[in-house]
Amino acid sequence: MKKKLLLLMTGLMAIFLLAACGSKSQDDVVKELNGKLEDLSSYKMNAKMTLRMGTDSQTYDVEIWHMDPSYYRVNLKNAEKDQSQMILRNKEGVFVLTPALKKSFRFQSDWPTNSSQAYLYESLIKDIVADKGAKFSATKEHYVFETKTRYQNNSMLPVQEIKLNKKDLTPASVKVMDSDGNALVTVKFEKVTFNANFDKDDFDMKKNMTRADLDMPAMADEKDPSFTVKYPTYEIQGTKLTGEKKMTIEDGKRVVLTYEGKEKSYTLVQEKVKVKEASTYPTYVEGDLVDLGITIGAVTDNSLTWTYNGVDYMIASNNLTKEEMIEVAKSVQGEAVK
Repeated sequence: MKKKLLLLMTGLMAIFLLAACGSKSQDDVVKELNGKLEDLSSYKMNAKMTLRMGTDSQTYDVEIWHMDPSYYRVNLKNAEKDQSQMILRNKEGVFVLTPALKKSFRFQSDWPTNSSQAYLYESLIKDIVADKGAKFSATKEHYVFETKTRYQNNSMLPVQEIKLNKKDLTPASVKVMDSDGNALVTVKFEKVTFNANFDKDDFDMKKNMTRADLDMPAMADEKDPSFTVKYPTYEIQGTKLTGEKKMTIEDGKRVVLTYEGKEKSYTLVQEKVKVKEASTYPTYVEGDLVDLGITIGAVTDNSLTWTYNGVDYMIASNNLTKEEMIEVAKSVQGEAVK
């Protein structure tokens, strides 16, 4: 009896030892990720990105291409609203293309290295490696990291949960959370292909603008440039709407909203113009590229500009911080209330 019990205990210990040998520690996974980063030459990925804005949410199809050394093509499409926007980086610079409006903008920017990017694999790896205090756990299929983010408005979105597939360390999902742990941005990866092949012109600005333009429907209200005025839902203490001025311009309409307070004041301009023929050359934009979730904008110390749903927006202020301007911009697409 004792001999059988001893054999049983020995067998159980062997099983536990084998199980322990099969599991990886946080250091083991981080080391493998570093190796992945060094060997990463190219990839194609497809994902669904959901943005939560108050009680509303929007989902985008995201197609991500990357090729060494620093070529990127990120195509974001909201199928429900026939909206598409593309971020492109090649040897000539960083571009944002808005095919429906036949607009292309060029940034002097070090995107995507200057901030966290929830849909870029190498950015996720860098966030994991950089955060020495990252939390680590494992499920049956995934390794899970909870890390700090490197967003410009880090105080608003300080934490992210990154799930990696155990079998090959490909990304499974990312949740970017606010300080209360609410997921405001969720990315679910559907297809990942490493060592992808690309054609010579896959990252060319003009070629991508032409291709995207052919895929987009014509703007439905081109003859009637009317639009619904949007009011930001993000509140700055002591700052209120004090003026609203509507005017007709040469090729459209413009609305100027004035918000004033003792310490914080700003102007929000909204402008709807007729779609023009695409220019051969992109418009140069001052400022840093900033991800507003629903669209891409350009932010400087005193202004933030972006385009959404056929409307051009600009926030101008002498005393709002960049983070405050970003939060105001994000909330403009909330419920239209004064």
